[in-house]
Amino acid sequence: MTFRPVLLLAAALMCMPAVERAAAQPQSSPSATPKAVIELFTSQGCASCPPADALLSELAADPDIIAITLAVDYWDYIGWKDTLAKHGHSLRQKAYAEQRGDRMLYTPQMIVDGFVPAKGSDKAAVLKAMARARDKGSTLGVPVRVSRRDSDLVIEVGALPRGPDNPAFTADIWVCPVIARHEVAIGRGENAGKTVTYTNVVRGWHKLGPWRGEAATYVVPVDRVTAAGEDGVVVMVQSGTQAVPGPILGAAKLALP
Repeated sequence: MTFRPVLLLAAALMCMPAVERAAAQPQSSPSATPKAVIELFTSQGCASCPPADALLSELAADPDIIAITLAVDYWDYIGWKDTLAKHGHSLRQKAYAEQRGDRMLYTPQMIVDGFVPAKGSDKAAVLKAMARARDKGSTLGVPVRVSRRDSDLVIEVGALPRGPDNPAFTADIWVCPVIARHEVAIGRGENAGKTVTYTNVVRGWHKLGPWRGEAATYVVPVDRVTAAGEDGVVVMVQSGTQAVPGPILGAAKLALP
């Protein structure tokens, strides 16, 4: 499905209150970095989306790929209200499109490392987008580690390699609670009668920061960033701002028992 809105409605709240920052510390041992961060913009009301949902599940099985589902709400009017959609996800997809300059929103769409788009149901196109992102060499260079210590998450972010290129550099650190696997029986609309399985479904956005490129450690109570049913977190360090997102600089994921 392709969608060319003139203007989406005013932003629904996407960013939760900022979590306080702990004392910054240099990190002596860098974490492993993922080979890709893939965001799937999908909708239960889109007949073209189930193959992309299945592909995201396949990609997420690779421990070196962070693959997340962002359900959008702009197809809700055609007969089925997406039970996982957040308006903020529609706004995030729109912000990406404006950054690229094509202003094209459609489902299913995957965004690799915060800047390379691909048709979400086309595996070859997604793999090509991953290769393009790696060729740029400007993403996923910041080591990120997330671990659990009792009732807290400990998020360790390494320094930006070589430092920011200009004094106006800015980035945000996001903690996203996810549901690792969620099945939905769709009752109406284009996918009526289907049961679709969604993987790493993002249920919220909690901002740490802003981040200026220095190594830092954050200690975040688990119950401040997760709710019932959420069984993991994804942490992303993304350049730019919420309204003007840039490439993803680092990311990590953690399953929560």
